[in-house]
Amino acid sequence: MTTQETPKDVIDPPLETIRFHGLKAGPKLLVLGAVHGNETCGPNAIARVIEDCRAGRVSIRRGEVTFLPVANPKAHRQNTREGDRNLNRDLRERPQPVDNEDRIGNRLSAILRQHDMLLDVHSFTQEGVPFVFFGPEDNRGDLEPFRHAAAEAAFAAALGVDLMIHGWLDIYVRLIAAREQLKLPRLAVTEGFGTTEFMRFAGGYGVTLECGRHDDPASVDVGYRAIRNVLAHVGLTDESLPAPAKRLVVHMDDLVICENEGDRLEGAGWRTGDRVAKGTPIARRADGRVVTMPRDGFIIFPNPNAKPGEGVCYLGVESERRP
Repeated sequence: MTTQETPKDVIDPPLETIRFHGLKAGPKLLVLGAVHGNETCGPNAIARVIEDCRAGRVSIRRGEVTFLPVANPKAHRQNTREGDRNLNRDLRERPQPVDNEDRIGNRLSAILRQHDMLLDVHSFTQEGVPFVFFGPEDNRGDLEPFRHAAAEAAFAAALGVDLMIHGWLDIYVRLIAAREQLKLPRLAVTEGFGTTEFMRFAGGYGVTLECGRHDDPASVDVGYRAIRNVLAHVGLTDESLPAPAKRLVVHMDDLVICENEGDRLEGAGWRTGDRVAKGTPIARRADGRVVTMPRDGFIIFPNPNAKPGEGVCYLGVESERRP
């Protein structure tokens, strides 16, 4: 007896994982790609590492690694960032899921809970250097209590990219407050929760790697090397790691919010990680007022298409944290 594919099966394709088990005890690593469906460097980089594992060029000696090359199959098939909404926002378990990302989130949350650490591989639209987002220092606060800060920072530093950024949830709380002052609909703090935040909530740790521009073949190389590096770093393989290098660590601690239609970046060509001197014009309000850099620092996530309530750009300073 054969079964026919229903419209629901087409809308909600299954998640496919590939897992390699070492024959000695060790940690459990999860590697994700295509949380955003049009970011193809993750699936492509993961596919190369899977082939290396199958061909014996990479040998998982201990622990286990799970590869989930396409975390959002619907969006990936459509070649869009989202299926119904952003999977990397408000990621949590829902007893009554209502959209594609809710349904994926339920299954993905269960997969995350099965692992000790996470590498989530992404890319971005504009020109820029690769960077990695990592989490807070150890703390017992209410926003994001954590106890693996040193291990997570070392994990991030091992990926091989030169720019490391932290401070996401704290700045998201500031975005919520800024939106309230503009009388815009309130966002919940959980809207800032994605894969890495859920991983920390579940007791592990994880980082988000931004490999470069979506369609740049070099982005795949960045992701591939990062996966190989982190497999060695956590001890799943016996490969040698590159010599330690100094990383630029930036604390994201401020933002310029779009207050009205017409607010925009000032100047062209800004990229995440660009150094900006105090007093440099960075944005212009719709009424002509210029916003300048409040102190020497860095620009992060410059958004030329910001809408009211979104960040025109985020700002950072060099961090005192050292992995």
